[in-house]
Amino acid sequence: MSSQTDTDTTAEVRHFIDVDDLSRDELFAVLDRAAAYKLAQQNGDDHADLAGQTLGMLFQKPSTRTRVSFETGMTQLGGHAIFLGADDIQLGRGEPLKDTSRTLSRYVDCVMARVFKHENMEVLAEYADVPIVNGLTDDAHPCQTLADLLTIREHFGGFDGVSGSEASGGSSDGRSDGVSVTWIGDGNNVAQSLVLGCAITGIDLTVVTPPEHAVDDAVVERAAELGEAPETTTDPLEAVAGANVVYTDVWVSMGQEDERDTRLRRFDGFQVNETLLEAADDPVVMHCLPAHRGEEITDDVIESDQSIVFEQAENRLHAQKALLATLVE
Repeated sequence: MSSQTDTDTTAEVRHFIDVDDLSRDELFAVLDRAAAYKLAQQNGDDHADLAGQTLGMLFQKPSTRTRVSFETGMTQLGGHAIFLGADDIQLGRGEPLKDTSRTLSRYVDCVMARVFKHENMEVLAEYADVPIVNGLTDDAHPCQTLADLLTIREHFGGFDGVSGSEASGGSSDGRSDGVSVTWIGDGNNVAQSLVLGCAITGIDLTVVTPPEHAVDDAVVERAAELGEAPETTTDPLEAVAGANVVYTDVWVSMGQEDERDTRLRRFDGFQVNETLLEAADDPVVMHCLPAHRGEEITDDVIESDQSIVFEQAENRLHAQKALLATLVE
């Protein structure tokens, strides 16, 4: 939290607008802390590291997992969360974002925002005196990537950032050697943050999309600077061969309903189903949810033993608690 000292020096405020706002070591530390919080919650151990702190939750888009995981997380950390829908505050009546940001900074210790335009998140961060956390924009979903990386770490080891996890498949530098992830579907906000997260942690990532729905070139370039850019292809069968993880998301997101028919035609052949998975070597299957069962993924796959989507959903809670504690303490 930003605070004034006796010498009128303002402490640095850290925002989390995308995954690479954390350094490699910081990302590993957040994942370590998330794992520790998950264990503490399972064991019933107190971890009220944000007692007396308040999180403002600003929503322009509706949500299930984002709202419940952040609100529950703050409760488990001993703090408090306030839901702020756009129609519940003056933002919905025309107040400038910069005024909302500066005002909330006087009341709360951190703001999590879920908005449409990525530029709006950047405005919130520019004018805030407390940490701003990106709960989702049209361009990025970094909190989902934290949960994704935690889930992959649980299944394949590594990612401790200190001494590795060699007994469970990690390397001495915290990487998860040999883990191969295939993203199949839309090169959307979830995919773009995943690209950056995999580059930082050293995961081999292949992104398979229709040509019209590729990940933004600028994101691929950032990934190359952080580590390695993902392999890209338009052939789903080729992309999943040998994959340890097959990951998909909806083809039609909020605000894209008028493109539905066009998108469904373009994504024909990209469904994660039993036939596609036969081309891989018994991978686990991930989905950030909500799923449009029967479109991007079949019901039998999401309900199969290969599916880890609900572990992934739970890990939103633990990863975000670790992030909040890191930014606010």
